[in-house]
Amino acid sequence: MSRVKTAAMSSSERKAYYLNRLYMILPVISVLLLLLLWTTASLNSDFPSPVETWNRLIELFERPIKNKTIIGHTLASLTRVFLALAFNWTFGIAFGILIGWNKKCRALFTPLFNAFRAVPPLAWIPLITMWFGIGEFPKALTVIIGSIAAVVVNTQAGLSNVQQIYLDVGTMFNANVRQKLFQIAIPSALDAIFAGVRTSTSAAWMVVLAAEMLGAKSGVGFLITRGMDSMDMPLVLMSMAVIGIVGAMLAVVTQFAERLICPWTRKRSN
Repeated sequence: MSRVKTAAMSSSERKAYYLNRLYMILPVISVLLLLLLWTTASLNSDFPSPVETWNRLIELFERPIKNKTIIGHTLASLTRVFLALAFNWTFGIAFGILIGWNKKCRALFTPLFNAFRAVPPLAWIPLITMWFGIGEFPKALTVIIGSIAAVVVNTQAGLSNVQQIYLDVGTMFNANVRQKLFQIAIPSALDAIFAGVRTSTSAAWMVVLAAEMLGAKSGVGFLITRGMDSMDMPLVLMSMAVIGIVGAMLAVVTQFAERLICPWTRKRSN
């Protein structure tokens, strides 16, 4: 059936058809190569093999740690991430719009914000722990600090780089400042805003794992610390694999949301 389909295509269509098939196969090949490299590295060393790591995953379902399976620990980490992102995507976008649109606010707040985002997120952990202890709020606050900069910076850049001709057209149609902002500037900056959303999502996932490794009773980062303390390397590798899979899924979800809200990015990528 596929041969009949390709026979009716032109040379350029046939080339595009085979390239699309190749792009679908390449991710599978990369995963297989990773598993092959992993297996080879574990043959003559104490490095856990993929089979041992898989068996440790099954064991975690049979004997949960802190009454949570890997699903429970993953959900605990994701809950902290989504709480932080809910704040970042509201306050962060609003603040980015403010300093990107208003020149006075940009001059007032940008130096302070640049100094704030220059401090690494992990450097805030001792201070946050001293002030708020080791509960859930300090972890969410650490994630907020570590991932809000991407949203603010990209939103500010998007608003600052709106082409003047768009605003001039709004002026010709007697649009006021509010209409120019919400009907011209913000829609024009959606690409940059979603770039910040995607970057902040990946940053939040990385920061929450670091925060959990420094003090938590649940979460995937906690599992890595638990594996290090008990020299349970299959648990460490299993947690790392889960981190990679969840991170990839978050990237796919945010990319799908971007293409749904900004469909022109799909045409641009093609």
